[in-house]
Amino acid sequence: MKSILGFMALLLALPALAQAPVGNAQAAKAKTSMCEGCHGIPDYKTAYPHVYHVPMIEGQQAVYIVNALQAYKSGARSHPSMRAIAEGLSDQDMADLAAYYSSLHQ
Repeated sequence: MKSILGFMALLLALPALAQAPVGNAQAAKAKTSMCEGCHGIPDYKTAYPHVYHVPMIEGQQAVYIVNALQAYKSGARSHPSMRAIAEGLSDQDMADLAAYYSSLHQ
């Protein structure tokens, strides 16, 4: 009985054990246009929703980029433009973009 319960618990836990997609920096090159308009301009500031300095993401750690995009998508991080962009990204898109930007300026 214990082995059956253990097996059932393992089956229920499998989705949580699934690994995140592996990023492909080459594939991301077709996806960067939505990022470069703000993040690709040195010392760029935007006025929406308020004036702030847009951070450069080149060379940032991949895990940070993925976590930030997931947080924008879920609403845990608040920025209207970033949320709209992140909502249109799949987990694979996020991994690809993170792989690309983390590979720059190393």
